Amino acid sequence: MDIKDILSKCDHTLLKQTATMEDIKHLCDEGMKYKTASVCIPPCYVKLAKDYCGDKLKICTVIGFPNGYNTTKVKVFETQEAINDGADEIDMVINIGMLKAKNYDYVYNEICKINEVCLKNNKILKVIIETCLLTDDEKIKMCELVTNAKAEYIKTSTGFSTNGATFEDVELFKKHIGENVKIKAAGGISSIGDAEKFIYLGASRLGTSRVVKIASENNLKVE
Repeated sequence: MDIKDILSKCDHTLLKQTATMEDIKHLCDEGMKYKTASVCIPPCYVKLAKDYCGDKLKICTVIGFPNGYNTTKVKVFETQEAINDGADEIDMVINIGMLKAKNYDYVYNEICKINEVCLKNNKILKVIIETCLLTDDEKIKMCELVTNAKAEYIKTSTGFSTNGATFEDVELFKKHIGENVKIKAAGGISSIGDAEKFIYLGASRLGTSRVVKIASENNLKVE
C-alpha cells in the first residue's frame, strides 16, 4: 500500500498531558506536510490549532477523555464547545461502567445526544469503546449501539488504558457493525506493516503519531 494512502487515513495524534501549544503547532505542521486525515488534539488547543491551520487540515478532538465517566450533559457541552472552537471531528469515550452494568439505554442515549450535536453542525462522531476493558460480548453490544445511534465511526481505544488496538478487535467490529459504520483503530500502532494490516482488516482511520514519524525519519515523499 502506498504511504500516501496510509497517511491519508491517519489521525495524527498528540494527547499527552504535557503537550504545549508549540508541540501542537509542530503536530499540525506535520499533518499538513504529510496530508493526514486530521490531527487529534486536546480540546484546549482546538481554537488555536484551527486558527493556525485554517482549512488546510481537519481538527479532531476528544470528549469525556480518557475515562468516559463525565455526565452526559458535560459531554454534550464539551462537544458543542469544541465545535464552536473549530473542531471538525469528535472522538467521544463511552461510559464504560454503565455498559458493564448493562445500562444500555444510558450508553445509547448518550451517544445519540452527542451525535445530534455533531449532525446538526455537519461534524463527524467517533465512539471510543476502550476494547481492552471489555468482553467480546460487550464489544459486540457496542457495535449494535453505535450502529443504532447512527454514529459514523466506532473506535477501539483511547491509548491511555491497558492496551490499544488489536487485529482481533477490528475483525470483530467488521463482523458486527452496520454497513454505514466505519472503524478507527487507535493505540499502539507502531509500524507501517501494522497500519497496512489494520486497513486491510477494515479500519478506515488510524489513530497514531508513529506513522508520520516513520515517514519523516525515512524522508518519504507524499507529493
